[in-house]
This record gives sequence, C-alpha cells and structure tokens, in this order.
Amino acid sequence: MTVRRAAGAVAGTAVVLCLVAAVAVTTLGVRVDGTSMAPTLRAGDRVLVAPGSAGRARRFDVVLLRVEGKDALLVKRVIGLPGDRVAIVSTPEEPFQVLLQERGRGPVRRVVAPTWAAQARRTGACCGPEGNRSGRAELRTVPEGSFFYLGDNPDLSDDSRAYGWGEIARIEGRVGARAFPLSAPWGVGNRPALEGYQGPGP
Repeated sequence: MTVRRAAGAVAGTAVVLCLVAAVAVTTLGVRVDGTSMAPTLRAGDRVLVAPGSAGRARRFDVVLLRVEGKDALLVKRVIGLPGDRVAIVSTPEEPFQVLLQERGRGPVRRVVAPTWAAQARRTGACCGPEGNRSGRAELRTVPEGSFFYLGDNPDLSDDSRAYGWGEIARIEGRVGARAFPLSAPWGVGNRPALEGYQGPGP
C-alpha cells in the first residue's frame, strides 16, 4: 500500500468515526434548554448521562430528573441528601446564602459556588416543610428518599424552592460529560464547596 493510499484510508476512517460520534451525541445526548444552569451549562449544550447513575444522588453532582406535574426533564445540581438539614438565608449584602448541616449533625456550613456569587441578586428565604421557599429562613431536614437541588443560575432557576424536595427515584442519571459544543470543556465544572459559616442563623 502506498503512502498516499494509507493516508487516504486513515482520513476516511477518521471521517467515519467523526460521523459515528456525531450521531451518537445527537442520539444519546440530552439537550439543555433554558438558562437555569448557566454558565455551567448553556441552552443548546448536549450532555451525556453516566451509565448506571439513575436513581442515585451524590452531593454537588449535576443530575437529570423529573418532577411530578412537569413533563420536561430538569437539569439541576444536588445540594442536600437524606438526613441533611438545609436553609437559604438572605441579607441585603448577601441575598443568597445556602446553608447545609450534613446528616443533621455538627456545624452548619455554607455552600459556596462561584456562579452563585456572580449572579444571585434576588432575596428569598428557605425552607418550608416541603423544601420550598418560605417567608423566613429555617433549617429543614431532607426526608429519606429525597434530595434538595438548585440551579447554578439561582435567580433564573425553578428548583426545590419551587417544586420542593426531589425524589431520588426520579433521577434519570448524573451528567457525566458535555459532548456538545465541541469547543466547550468536556467536564461539567463549577462544583461548589463547603466553608465555615459565622453569619446570622436561620
């Protein structure tokens, strides 16, 4: 086989593989609609679900889930797990402070996400008995089989504050990677962290 033929075969194989990958992304990928997870995920992005992750919730993962009474598939970030206590405290200086007490024991800590600090402007408190927004901040325990979830763009996200606790059984999978656009990072990113909290208590 000549060098030219070999190069042509390699190029042809590469084209076929690219076409197969494009079809796989279009067929298997889930398209993101809306801006509730911006800038982590943007409208038009396509994400791939990690195999075997349905019905599972891990703290700070981004998941696909369905809520009762809504047909659309939601893309949100897991914040609180069963047994955790969660609240959202608002002050004029910091309108969106998410608090978490892991497993209902030990110190109450603050969930810190760079996307929230850059975008959250609306005040509001949480949580009511069902995990939704309330008139005043109060730590609530996440029930067994449930989880508390938020969007990375909190001012434009319908999440637990609107729908209440999520059901772990209704999670369709964890977002494992972003497959499109090709120019975007492969991973999801913007994962929150926990830090000490000394502000006003809920």
